[in-house]
Amino acid sequence: QVQLVESGGGLVQPGGSLRLSCAASGSCFTISAMGWYRQAPGKQRELVAVDTSGGTNYADSVKGRFTFSRDNARNTVYLQMNNLKPEDTAVYSCSVRCNTASSRLLYSDYWGQGTQVTVSS
Repeated sequence: QVQLVESGGGLVQPGGSLRLSCAASGSCFTISAMGWYRQAPGKQRELVAVDTSGGTNYADSVKGRFTFSRDNARNTVYLQMNNLKPEDTAVYSCSVRCNTASSRLLYSDYWGQGTQVTVSS
């Protein structure tokens, strides 16, 4: 089982910046992917950034503005968000995909509860 707790959300003006954090605890045999997602009211959940062994990929809407990073010593990942826009307003959640010991094809996905980001003047 893995627990994820997001923090760092809040209210920010357009053009401002926020850094979200996701603290992980528990046990994961192998992490195959970690990602940030967001969901605005009335819209489906959207992938913002996903980090795998092959690197980090970003949604086109956030490329050049958002940056994924991690601090392994603290079991924490971050999402640095710069030049925020009103359309970035959403609940942001982090997720981790944990592969089982038996097979890399068998996995479990874990989600945090999310943190609200509101971009408004």
